[in-house]
Amino acid sequence: MSNSLFKSLRCRRLAILLACAALLHPGNLSGERIAVRQSEGLVHGFLLLHTLDGDHLADGDLVQVARGNRVTTQLVYHFKDGSLHHETATYSQSGSFRLLSYHLVQKGPAFKTQMDFSIDASSGQVTIRHSGDDGKEEVISERLKLPPDIANGIVLTILKNIRPETPRTTVSFVAATPKPRLVKLQIAPQGEEPFTTGGAKRKATHYVIKVDIGGVSGLVAPLLGKQPTDTHVWILQGQAPAFVKSEGALYLGGPIWRIELTSPVWPKSPAEETKK
Repeated sequence: MSNSLFKSLRCRRLAILLACAALLHPGNLSGERIAVRQSEGLVHGFLLLHTLDGDHLADGDLVQVARGNRVTTQLVYHFKDGSLHHETATYSQSGSFRLLSYHLVQKGPAFKTQMDFSIDASSGQVTIRHSGDDGKEEVISERLKLPPDIANGIVLTILKNIRPETPRTTVSFVAATPKPRLVKLQIAPQGEEPFTTGGAKRKATHYVIKVDIGGVSGLVAPLLGKQPTDTHVWILQGQAPAFVKSEGALYLGGPIWRIELTSPVWPKSPAEETKK
């Protein structure tokens, strides 16, 4: 028996044993409601999306509007190759955060699958339109029993409201894989890391977000190479917590990209050009 075949058989046997163990001892995947520590309001931020090597891929806008306790957030990335990532989340912030609706559009060569994904949290209706392997559109529509801690589109808002000393926070998430699947996000702080703005020294809390698939699939996924990659997010603490940077995939199995804040760049005045 070849060494590679032996390893494959051993891996499959281990997966079967883990699956049996999961049936005997099911894991606790209960999530939690995130209390509102910082109410969200009117926001317009500018973002850059690039590879870990620094190659510029897309320009982004984060636009947020609040009316009473109802907040709508839009995150849009326009890629240099013409691709589009457009994410809209509407949620309430009365006592705790609760998702009301979610809509994600990803299209263009930057994405392996062209997708239109929507969630109606009140009814539990989840609809996914995506391109199949043959290029034809497939539509999957299911009604799920959604818990009140669904975090699609509001993960950054949740991170700004978690106390940095909290060892772990668990929230629910609907993943398009491409069939809708309810998973858990395990959020854990990794300590503070320094950065600067101009000449000012600051520190941000580094969070790691792990996807917990749960059940038998969750135990077997890492063995079969299907475990989603971790996402890393840095949040500036204080009276007004703020997003600083993130590193993660925008879609399942996608490359790790970095997202950072950016500042406007003004064209040079005629006087400056003359001096040159």
